[in-house]
Amino acid sequence: MMVTMDSSIHRVSNSFLLPLFVFLTLLPFHSCSSSSSSSSTVSQINSNSILVALLDSHYTELAELVEKALLLQKLEEAVGNHNITIFAPRNQALERELDPEFKRFLLEPRNLNSLQTLLMSHIIPTRIVAGKFSGGRHKTLAGDHHLHLRDDPSGNKTVDSAAVLKPDDVIRPDGVIHGIDQLLVPRSVQEDFNRRRNLRAIAAVLPEGAPQVDPRTNRLKKPAPVPAGAPPVLPIYDAMAPGPSIAPAPAPGPGGARHHFNGERQVKDFIHTLLQYGGYNEMADILVNLTSLATEMGRLVSEGYVLTVLAPNDEAMAKLTTEQLSEPGAPEQIMYYHIIPEYQTEESMYNAVRRFGKIRYDTLRLPHKVVAQEADGSVKFGHGEESAYLFDPDIYTDGRISVQGIDGVLFPLEELEEKESKPDKRTTTTTPLVKVAAKPRRGKLLEVACSMLGAFGQAC
Repeated sequence: MMVTMDSSIHRVSNSFLLPLFVFLTLLPFHSCSSSSSSSSTVSQINSNSILVALLDSHYTELAELVEKALLLQKLEEAVGNHNITIFAPRNQALERELDPEFKRFLLEPRNLNSLQTLLMSHIIPTRIVAGKFSGGRHKTLAGDHHLHLRDDPSGNKTVDSAAVLKPDDVIRPDGVIHGIDQLLVPRSVQEDFNRRRNLRAIAAVLPEGAPQVDPRTNRLKKPAPVPAGAPPVLPIYDAMAPGPSIAPAPAPGPGGARHHFNGERQVKDFIHTLLQYGGYNEMADILVNLTSLATEMGRLVSEGYVLTVLAPNDEAMAKLTTEQLSEPGAPEQIMYYHIIPEYQTEESMYNAVRRFGKIRYDTLRLPHKVVAQEADGSVKFGHGEESAYLFDPDIYTDGRISVQGIDGVLFPLEELEEKESKPDKRTTTTTPLVKVAAKPRRGKLLEVACSMLGAFGQAC
């Protein structure tokens, strides 16, 4: 009985292991075939693709926006999966007829998602030629946004509120391009633009009146009724945190529990913009990780203060030595000298230096000021060889915080003079002391005696 049971188990195991071995053997071939099929899907993007035709077409403004929105890879994947239909606005609609403020909003790095949504809403993941231009709603690559296509009996074709001027303008095996007379703006993008323009995204609860200061005690009085949104009464230096050796955490600014603006959100927004812009990772790292300046800036903005940050790029930050950053509080002092307690843009600073020559801006590092002047059609900050030019203007501007990229790290003039006057130990040489003996003068006593006798004889 046991022998028969063992033999049956042996037969069952053989019958189970044989298909398992065949499956494991064929598994690599299946993965290779799937990878080859996926690679063949990617390899379908060739010179005859609709994307290449779009980039080489006369729709240059749309092609430029597609490249700035970093959408080429996504569109290549979409073309590899199915045909697409692109509704391309004419160049005049994007260049002249578009609201300049709205175009500036789309091109800001922090609004990349809005730009991508806008462009993807012009693309339908199906092939629709002019002969099959039937009515109805069609889903776009933007996801929630749909396009309404209409074909009048007279032959006029429309897409939402735009008229199709050039149906079947560009035809390729994997897609078709129709020319339209205006830009199609999804509701979500329009709402984002309105929210930015009206400062709803950065506004908090209704602001309280700024407190008053007793000039005798330099302390806050009870808050008096002032217009909403009025600037704070206390200077920004009184609202700043003490030095890092006294209290590393930022002190609360003037005002009650309700703040004027959502400063922490604005600071996070501008730091995210620095990282997304590229080339300012070291600056963002110092603000967030090496110091508590990001939190302190958020507190100041929440209380109604405005700031302009002169942000050195990564190439300039790499030139800082270990000695410059190792002293206690050195990173904070360096960054304080790059923060101006005013709201300045590239245009306002350039107009000021063109009109008045040299401008001295206050900084959060009292009592030092940063000097700005016009040079080579731009704004130059600092003194001599340690100066820096305005390199990337208006990286971030929202009405409360302005970030201007510069190509150097700034230091106060007093520190530069002290650095130049300090002797270098490696080059100084000590001259040996030599004992010099005075040469004796002979006949000195006789000469004095003769002069005395001559004077005595004249007196007699």
